[in-house]
Amino acid sequence: MTATLLYIEDDREIGEFVSGHLEAGGYKVKWLRSGDRALEEAQNCDLVILDVMLPGLDGFTVGQRLKKSLPALPILLLSARTAIDDKLQGLQFADDYVTKPFHPDELTARIEVLLRRFGSIETECLPVKHLLVYERENRIVNRDTGEEIALSGKQFHIFHYLLRHLNQIMTKEQIYEAVWGESYLEGDKTLMVHIRYLREKIERNPAAPEIIETVRGIGYRVRA
Repeated sequence: MTATLLYIEDDREIGEFVSGHLEAGGYKVKWLRSGDRALEEAQNCDLVILDVMLPGLDGFTVGQRLKKSLPALPILLLSARTAIDDKLQGLQFADDYVTKPFHPDELTARIEVLLRRFGSIETECLPVKHLLVYERENRIVNRDTGEEIALSGKQFHIFHYLLRHLNQIMTKEQIYEAVWGESYLEGDKTLMVHIRYLREKIERNPAAPEIIETVRGIGYRVRA
């Protein structure tokens, strides 16, 4: 089934280029040049691509309203803003954040990851480096050895939380509060210890991790 994308971008040249690329890739694209009708048009779409700088309501406001009304609809935020504060603000509601300029093939890859994650594209297995993650079955297999990897409860929840936010930098506070269900206390080493043990199970070389990346001073990220 062809996925329908809602694309909100006010720049005509960029909008025509990106829309054309996505349509050539087999997607159906609804292109709006402002966020005025975003909620109405998003009702029957599989994903939203949202520019931050828009006339009238900015992309942050539009995205927050969309996520509140349609929480299961993935949102990919586009922005020329590269400051970490802007990214963290966007990721309060968006499911991925791509900075301009970007290569259209990277955008397509990010879209496909989000569609798989949110179930718009059926998949039985999510490949992550040398791992095969069977999300519906809660199984992780090492593709190099064929062996299944057994995680503890907290390790499992940490890894799957990062997978649900693939390619996003998640703060220590966000991860801790999502997994433990309580406020994070600055200086608490609990999460760091669990990440270390998790890496010992899933990384080829835990001393040089390829899967769970540490973003110094902020938190962690799993890249697709």
